[in-house]
Amino acid sequence: MAATPVDEEWLAGLERKLVGVSSADGRIGLKEFKKVLTLSDGFIAERFFHIFDKTGSGSLSTHELIDGVSLLTRGSKLDKLRFIFQVYDVDGNGYIDPEELRIVIESCMGESTLRLSDKQLDDLTEALFTDIDVDGSGTITFEELKGQLERNPGLLENLTVSVPDWLSPELTKQRRRTRTSGFSLWRYIRNNIPVVVTAIVFVLINDVLFAYNAVTYWDSGRATSIARGCGLCLNFNGVAVIVLMLRKTITWIRGTAIGPFMPLDQHIDLHKVIAWLIVIFGTGHTTAHFVNFGLIANEPNATYAYWEYSFSTHTDVGWVSGSAGITGIILLLVLIVMVICSQPCVRRNGHFEVFYWTHMLFAVFYVVLLVHAKDFWKWFLVPGTAYIVERLLRSKLVHLARYGRTYIIHGTTMSSKVTHLEISRPPGFTFQPGDYVFLQIPAIAKYEWHPFTISSCPEQSDVIWLHVRSAGTWTTRLYEYFEKSTGVTRKFTIFVKAAARRVSSGTASLSEKLTQQYKKRLSAASYVNESVVNIGRDKAQRYIATRNPVECYIDGPYGTPSAHIFQADHAVLIGAGIGVTPFAAILQSIVSRYQKAKVQCPNCNHMFCGRIPQSVMKLKKVDFYWINRDQRAFEWFISLLTQLEVEQSSDSSNFDQFLEMHMYMTSALKKEDVKGICLQMAIELLHKNTQKDVITGLKTRTEAGRPNWHEVFGKIKAERKGKVAVFFCGPPALGKVLKSKCDHYGFTFRRENF
Repeated sequence: MAATPVDEEWLAGLERKLVGVSSADGRIGLKEFKKVLTLSDGFIAERFFHIFDKTGSGSLSTHELIDGVSLLTRGSKLDKLRFIFQVYDVDGNGYIDPEELRIVIESCMGESTLRLSDKQLDDLTEALFTDIDVDGSGTITFEELKGQLERNPGLLENLTVSVPDWLSPELTKQRRRTRTSGFSLWRYIRNNIPVVVTAIVFVLINDVLFAYNAVTYWDSGRATSIARGCGLCLNFNGVAVIVLMLRKTITWIRGTAIGPFMPLDQHIDLHKVIAWLIVIFGTGHTTAHFVNFGLIANEPNATYAYWEYSFSTHTDVGWVSGSAGITGIILLLVLIVMVICSQPCVRRNGHFEVFYWTHMLFAVFYVVLLVHAKDFWKWFLVPGTAYIVERLLRSKLVHLARYGRTYIIHGTTMSSKVTHLEISRPPGFTFQPGDYVFLQIPAIAKYEWHPFTISSCPEQSDVIWLHVRSAGTWTTRLYEYFEKSTGVTRKFTIFVKAAARRVSSGTASLSEKLTQQYKKRLSAASYVNESVVNIGRDKAQRYIATRNPVECYIDGPYGTPSAHIFQADHAVLIGAGIGVTPFAAILQSIVSRYQKAKVQCPNCNHMFCGRIPQSVMKLKKVDFYWINRDQRAFEWFISLLTQLEVEQSSDSSNFDQFLEMHMYMTSALKKEDVKGICLQMAIELLHKNTQKDVITGLKTRTEAGRPNWHEVFGKIKAERKGKVAVFFCGPPALGKVLKSKCDHYGFTFRRENF
């Protein structure tokens, strides 16, 4: 089989790398071998090394390594299959026995960062060995392994993947990421009309304002003309930036007829863009004035020196005691501090408090700006008043008057550094699936508010669920607080016991079933599957039913792009990591709406799902994708996912056709990687035999690696279920990829922003 150009390129690069790591005699050891081929420390790397070491000397010559790799590069499919057999045949006797297969699978688990129990490992080994050993001899021959791959065409195809993918798939990920669809301006405009129209209008307003003042003051000099033009734009942008943070107003607009025609989902992105415009116009305004001060100070009849115009108050420049120069410098310094501390490197790297407190300087900024700019109060009057009113409505006093005191009645710390909070739901507190709230816990920090998505559904009337991942100082303190406050499982509160009675009598609601199911698992220190128990061995989950509930304050709820989901035809929910929280609430709400739509046949008492009014839910199909890096992250919503699968298996519903779940674990090696092919074969076989995923314990199979979004979106488009809307919550990098794909396929894209 001829080598591909990529293989030849990689082989040439390998030869160049050998020159730098080989010893004087041209030989390399195991350590250098791993470095050259980008292999991790482990069994597979050592097996590769020993197979290439034909002489058994414990080191490889350049000739031996190149010959071995060249065989894989230029060899046939059969050559590559023989190589795999040699890797698995640890003792080299020409057969693979069960113990050798177990060692290989265990090594593959380590490469994929999977932690399974000994029993699960034995089950995987038995399932794969039994399937391959067709003659029942107790050993696997080369022909039997070859036959196994031939019975699974998907696996056999992986043997034809180029060597860079085969040995070091990480090296090819960068290449694959660059193979994105070409940018199409027309597609972008077609899929983002509200944003595009808003941007055009916004640019035109700034252009007109700048031109108006620049022309008006043209005779006063070029520097003055530029300063005045920038100043008028600053007046406009200074109020626009706070209008975009009127959260209650934006949430209200979402529910009106004009909501779909406004770029409400992008209000935070637009807030950031306008903030940068303020920096640009502010810098231009300040620089132009400094230039103008220099020109004035250099005139023959100048009254004051340059520094006096810039830094003193007795020059009469400015409408309040000649303070324009000093207040302008203060404004620029405050603005620089706010912008720097608002960058992702600060906010998302454990320093949210720095962002939070420096952003509180906005109050100083606007007070000084009112003193600095003579006419700014005219611009600020209405938007500023609206913002102040909103801040008052969001205050603790209003919260206490409206809802009374709110308490955290349960707290659960998980081994994946996630804290699950159950908060008593205030009377009259209404929200939509996917909404978020700001949370303040005086026991953690008296003055800090942090936004979190509500992970329970509105139909759950007694409590509000929040899932908080430890990613910064405040969230870490929260986790440690409940970890220290909780002991081993304690008895449940009265409302949980009442829910248990209703579950046993069959009259419980979905929310009560979920709550009771969740508490039962915690109290029994077990989960749906052994996998989650196994990954939690080092730090078992803890549960608290507090005798002294923790007081907290909630501000909200506030709407998100998820509010549109029930008006879509085909919704695609994509959550990455803890980004699954808004979709947890949505999925619970979908199940509740399906259950409420069930009717009973008067003749046979059979329950079936009736027609759901479009005013309640327009959805025809939902695809749910949850992408996690590691295994333990799946413990967050294992109870909910189990309940969804129970509903899917019900004979009285077509829920299995309506909802499809797709799980991905990115740290697990895909079949394209020779280090993962054995494990993936075993997992597939065990899932086929037991209808149970070994990673999560669910019926839904957890796929290794990342989704191929081109294939995923192509399949969704081919289903023709109506207009497709993609809802995403997760890392910005993945959001950019999905946005590009949605533009390509003509899907609506909505991303969660806080």
